[in-house]
Amino acid sequence: MATDNNLVPNNMNLKPEDFQKIGMDEKEAEVIQRESLSAWKDSWQRLRQNKMAMTALGILGLIVLAAIIAPLFSKYNYYSNDLMNTNKPPSSDHWFGTDDLGRDIFVRTWYGARISLIVGLAAAAIDLFIGVIYGGIMGYFGGRVDNIMNKFSEILYSIPYLLVVILLLVVLEPSLGTIILALTITGWITMSWIVRGEIMQLKNREFVLASRSMGAGSARLLFKHLLPNAVGPIIVTITLSVPNAIFAEAFLSFLGLGVQAPIASLGSMINDSLTGWLYYPWRFLFPAILISLTMLSFNIFGDGLRDALDPKLKK
Repeated sequence: MATDNNLVPNNMNLKPEDFQKIGMDEKEAEVIQRESLSAWKDSWQRLRQNKMAMTALGILGLIVLAAIIAPLFSKYNYYSNDLMNTNKPPSSDHWFGTDDLGRDIFVRTWYGARISLIVGLAAAAIDLFIGVIYGGIMGYFGGRVDNIMNKFSEILYSIPYLLVVILLLVVLEPSLGTIILALTITGWITMSWIVRGEIMQLKNREFVLASRSMGAGSARLLFKHLLPNAVGPIIVTITLSVPNAIFAEAFLSFLGLGVQAPIASLGSMINDSLTGWLYYPWRFLFPAILISLTMLSFNIFGDGLRDALDPKLKK
């Protein structure tokens, strides 16, 4: 084979030691540069990098903790009247002041936060249970089953939500259980549609077809394979549904359809304070700040959780 004298000069003596490997050593190439992470660990790391979401999670933790233990640090309760100390401003004795019946607003505010959190979490849990099962059945079976079930949910969703809630609260005796029931009559529909869409995308994947070919039944495919792979959107939806339920409870209590006196609720406390909020602003200020902070924290944390669980944002 001919050689090009311009490329290899005649006076150059090449030796074996002149040739060296360029690049990474074999041992260095085998070193794992990044730890292998599961999808949940990777999502958790990205969530931790979201400072706003973690701050919102910390605020929610403090609110839940304060709603549980804060009333224990006061000598007052939420229902005792003291007509000698009505409309007192915040002081060392009454940290948030008193209302028009002399009741301690500090205790009533945190007790009202407890009621709001119970309603929000309970309604979200019921929406999760009904919506996941209903939406999973729609998405998995499809066809006529999906059409009938989807039409039923659309008809139910077309009925004005507030009308359904008010009618139920008027027919039944207003109580905490009635409020939760009223909030969940149509609250699960959004969850079911989200689950339905996720299941319809997943049910034709290879791992589902492989499980079906090995004899897996419909229940096993749905609850062991499909729903666990749709858990990301489910968690995000349930996180964002809690503040909606809290706001709905506060709105109903504001209208006088929520929990009845002397039980405290943030919505009922705001309603009671409207008559004299210009003269006694502390009666309105503390419940309004707490419910706003709770809803804002839930929404910020839900947005951060959605970004962390989104596979498109994985690096």
